[in-house]
Amino acid sequence: MMSSEPIILNIQNVGLSNEQFYQLCQVNDQWRLEETAQGELMIMPPVGAISGNRESEFNADVVIWNRETKLGKVFSSSTVFILPNGGKRSPDVAWIANERWDKLTLEEKEKFAPICPDFVIELRSRTDSLSQLQTKMQEYVNSGLKLGWLINPQNQQVEIYRHSQPVEVVSLPTTLSGENVLPGFTLELPLF
Repeated sequence: MMSSEPIILNIQNVGLSNEQFYQLCQVNDQWRLEETAQGELMIMPPVGAISGNRESEFNADVVIWNRETKLGKVFSSSTVFILPNGGKRSPDVAWIANERWDKLTLEEKEKFAPICPDFVIELRSRTDSLSQLQTKMQEYVNSGLKLGWLINPQNQQVEIYRHSQPVEVVSLPTTLSGENVLPGFTLELPLF
C-alpha cells in the first residue's frame, strides 16, 4: 500500500526563483506543491473526504465572518504565499487584513503573493506528519503570522500559535477566539 505522506525532494541547491516555482506549479497543476524555507520541494497528497469537508467548513466560517466585517481577504488551501523567509506555503485557510493586502501590486496578487497571512488554520489529516505541520506553523510565525491554529483531530487538541509567544495547546472540545486579529470571530470545535 502506498503512503500518502508528502513526497519531499531536497532542491536546496537548485535555486528555483519565485517565477520558476510559479511556472513549475502552472505546468504541474495536478500537483499541490510547496517549498520550505530550507528549499525542500514538497508534493502534497490530496486529502480524504472527512478532512476536505472539515477544511471547507472552517473556510466558510472565516468567509462568513469576513463578509460581515469586511476587514480582509480569505484564501483557500490552493493559494500559495511566498513568505519573507523564502518558503512558498499553502495553508488550509488563510486571512490577510485589507491594509496589508492593498499594498500589494496587481501582478503580486495575480501570482503567488509575497506576503505572510495574518491568520491561518492548518488541519491535520489522518496521514499528515504532526512534526511537519508544526514546522510549517513555526515558519509562518517566523514570517510575521499574528495568529494560527493547528487543529489536530487525531490528538483531540489545537495548538495556538501567536507572534512572539510560546505555543498554547488546548484540548477539544473548545471554543477558539480570533482575538484582536479577527475581532469577534469564534470557532467552536467539538470532539472529532
